[in-house]
Amino acid sequence: MAQLGFLGLGIMGYPMARHLLKAGHDVALWTHSKAKAVELAREGKGVACASPREVAEKADYIFYCVGDPEMSRSVALGPDGILAGARPGSVTADCSTISPSISKQISAAFTAKGAEFLDAPCTGSKSGAEGGTLTFMIGGSQTAFERAKPYFEIMGKRFYYCGAAGQGLQAKLTQNLVLGNLMQAFAEGMVLAKKNGISPKLMLEILDNSAAKSAFITAKAPAILSRNFATTFSTKWLHKDIGLALESAQESGIPLPITAVTHQMLQAAIANGWGDDDICSTIKTLEGWAQVEVKE
Repeated sequence: MAQLGFLGLGIMGYPMARHLLKAGHDVALWTHSKAKAVELAREGKGVACASPREVAEKADYIFYCVGDPEMSRSVALGPDGILAGARPGSVTADCSTISPSISKQISAAFTAKGAEFLDAPCTGSKSGAEGGTLTFMIGGSQTAFERAKPYFEIMGKRFYYCGAAGQGLQAKLTQNLVLGNLMQAFAEGMVLAKKNGISPKLMLEILDNSAAKSAFITAKAPAILSRNFATTFSTKWLHKDIGLALESAQESGIPLPITAVTHQMLQAAIANGWGDDDICSTIKTLEGWAQVEVKE
């Protein structure tokens, strides 16, 4: 069995790390809440560590999933970070969604020490993490990815090698850009239909049987209609990802006008106190303006 590490035991990381443990591997665990790491370690051959550095000292293949670019930089490059304890030739994969430019900086630091680093953001939300069916987009050394792939396959089902360092993140930001704009368009359409007397259930059936059909919307719509905004992907994290896409576009000299509006609508939802709710809760801002509620 391999010596693995996993850092960041949040809504995605906890089930991802659990799959590695259930596969029988030795897994060194770290998260800000040590009690959570201790709890998970009991489910297999796990050990709760005091720092990211300690995880790195115990593992040849390390995965981590954290909330934002600064968290990623701290976990990877901080005084007690992964790089401080990384074994020569080890592979570290950041499964978070962060800035491609920051990820490239982290990758360069690992390369300088003789260790491998992959940007490997994933998609599939909470259900994908729990079911081991995530999709990963990978940037960095293809050889390093092939070495780590057997462990990725414990957590996911689809893998897209996208190129050099940072390219996995560029693909992920594009995916979330499209996802966020789809949600915004759906919210606007459903509020318009409801305000003008069209049943939301009927409107959804029409969309599902037209060229406007979207698998993402088909999956999310029942939660909106039943007013269930339990989090699988929070508004605040989509807001962060859309912001990163806009940063990338600015660096590339590309205007993204629709995406900029979506970013502001996500900000409005956060200002209304819905940042920790699921992204489908963003419809409530439009509902408030229109004085309607899209429900069954």
